[in-house]
Amino acid sequence: MKRRERTRQLIELGGLVVKAGLVELTDDDRAVLFGVMIDAAAKLKGEQRDQALTLWRRRGRRAFEQLQNA
Repeated sequence: MKRRERTRQLIELGGLVVKAGLVELTDDDRAVLFGVMIDAAAKLKGEQRDQALTLWRRRGRRAFEQLQNA
């Protein structure tokens, strides 16, 4: 069962990358996508963690709402 849950989680996370438009914007360049994620992780390890989480959470919630209302 754990394997199935992990597979579902990975599929959902990949879907978020697609919904954010990152695949198209980077021409599906995996190195660029990974670099973006490394930058985000670095920011989350820094002093600005709380501000970044607050900002990204707000943006994400608004985007989800727009998708649902579309």
